[in-house]
Amino acid sequence: MHWIDPECLHETRGTVTQFLLNPHGELDGFILGQDRQVHFPPHLSKQVARHINVGDAVRVRGVKPRSADIIAAVSLTAKGGVVILDEGPHHDGERHPKPEVEKRAMDVTGLVKLSLYGPKGELRGALLDDGTSLRMAPHAAAELAVYLAPGAHVQAWGHGVRNKHGRTLEVDEIAELVDAEVDTEA
Repeated sequence: MHWIDPECLHETRGTVTQFLLNPHGELDGFILGQDRQVHFPPHLSKQVARHINVGDAVRVRGVKPRSADIIAAVSLTAKGGVVILDEGPHHDGERHPKPEVEKRAMDVTGLVKLSLYGPKGELRGALLDDGTSLRMAPHAAAELAVYLAPGAHVQAWGHGVRNKHGRTLEVDEIAELVDAEVDTEA
């Protein structure tokens, strides 16, 4: 997004309550307050980790896709006034290298707190009440949207990453858990 002048964009302020990780363990977003997702590209992960912490007040300038209530950040201003500007991953045409990370088999159970979206507003997963983010490809997420909606109680299996910033699971399988009350009176 290096072609967008961040000064012309609306500024949103808030407190970082949680980081979001991509399936490679890199930061690619955070939650402001209780429910505002901010997405940024993973090539900014190291800068964000260096200058922003959970609990910090930040300012975000970005674009809001039509189909989702998220902000695709173009610039982030940390509490110390440090500006992190998305100028694209590389100007030499190389792609951002994916880090080598050991993914472990995981299964998680929890209540969906928030649906998670990609930078263009495409559904990409969900944030569980324990802070775990579930990630999947947009086509799979679109088919499984009912499982990724706030209030759904799910169990998911796949391979994931855990580090000091959080935990994410790349979903292979997901199921909705239905709590059935047993009538003991007869």
